[in-house]
Amino acid sequence: MRRHRHAKIVATVGPASSAPDRLRALFLAGVDTFRLNFSHGTHDDHARVHAAIRALEAEVGRPIGILQDLQGPKIRIGTVKDGRLDLEAGESVRFVLEGGEGDARAIPLHHPEIFSAIVPGQDLLIDDGRVRVRVTGLDAASLTAEVVTGGALTDRKGVNLPGTLLDLSPLTRKDRADLAFGLELGVDWVALSFVQKPSDMVEARALIGDRAGLLAKIEKPQALERIEDIIRLSDAVMVARGDLGVEIPHEDVPGRQKELIRACRLAVKPVIVATQMLDSMVGAPAPTRAEASDVATAIYDGADAVMLSAESATGKYPVEAVAMMDRIIRSVEGHKLYHSIVAASDPGEEETPPHAVASATATLAEALHAKAIVTYTASGTTAARVARKRPEPPTLALTPNLATARRLCLLWGAHSVQTEDVNSYEEMVAKAAHHARAEGFARSNDHIVIAAGIPFHTTGNTNNIRLLQI
Repeated sequence: MRRHRHAKIVATVGPASSAPDRLRALFLAGVDTFRLNFSHGTHDDHARVHAAIRALEAEVGRPIGILQDLQGPKIRIGTVKDGRLDLEAGESVRFVLEGGEGDARAIPLHHPEIFSAIVPGQDLLIDDGRVRVRVTGLDAASLTAEVVTGGALTDRKGVNLPGTLLDLSPLTRKDRADLAFGLELGVDWVALSFVQKPSDMVEARALIGDRAGLLAKIEKPQALERIEDIIRLSDAVMVARGDLGVEIPHEDVPGRQKELIRACRLAVKPVIVATQMLDSMVGAPAPTRAEASDVATAIYDGADAVMLSAESATGKYPVEAVAMMDRIIRSVEGHKLYHSIVAASDPGEEETPPHAVASATATLAEALHAKAIVTYTASGTTAARVARKRPEPPTLALTPNLATARRLCLLWGAHSVQTEDVNSYEEMVAKAAHHARAEGFARSNDHIVIAAGIPFHTTGNTNNIRLLQI
């Protein structure tokens, strides 16, 4: 089953999409990787979905990626009197560390790390920024603030602190339990929420090791300040525009998106663009023109993948949303300006022999209008180095590791196939020709370009190019 596009689709599983028949329909419509959102659902719920996806994988004979998204340290207010508190601009309010049901004189905020880090003049954004207050004074157990933007405050609404670096681990007790469960299930990727600093990635890596790929969700402005180090310590990145768009000005989000995609291409790390991409399709069978353009922009920017959240998890039209995203991607990638636009955003060359060989592989394949680039890859690195150039021919990534084949379901242009490792140059050539035919990439007399590392059974040593006519 070959996708006739380069960019990948990630879809969140939820009540609207968790049944085995619905998962199958979503895959056939275009999903490459399924996201399990551990902010919702029980372990039993996620185990059933995981088992259904693995059964589907066996049925269709294609690797399918599974991404576990950890909830992270979401900061929330407590409960308020009568479940609602109406705040007006200019009003003074008070937040308290201890307390039960609150009012404007004592709104519960049970997060001591806030009281130890925030200073007067900084803002708290509540309910995705619908309510904004500015701190005017504080002590060890309470803080006073002036309401800048008024509105209704209801129980357990989220709080964002855009100007404050919190002494907070990205892994809560719940996250650690969820992570252990996900690794036991065998998820392919783990997404770390609310990353603030490089040490957050180190902490998570110590728990995950090499049992899954580690993905950094960029949704805090503090992460943008150390982004190069965070990308270096990650295996992939998500531009999580929901919380990021609350904590930085809306008008800055598009530029930051482009910067992050470019930085990930330079670092040879897959990057996902996420949040509200086809949000209208939660309740309508078609997106707005602006939403279609938003997806298209991410593809023109060179993103490896685009993601559906509520559209596929709780929406009325999950299959239609995936099919629409698939059509938008194929339309963009077929546009006459697509390759010139993507090439113009090439981040430049890394001055290492493996990168140079991968770059030359992509250039040769394009110059000869090869039907495919075949990469032999144990870890996925060779395929990623080729994908960094965003070549027009698709990449057929052959790997002996099923885990690698599944992780490559996030990588731009990669059609991964698990196959036995090769032991000789002749076997490498023969197997490349066989799979190019079997997977529908090439026929007799077509050209393919093969990239591999010799000696075989080594990781990250891309040093050989072979041009082959089938």
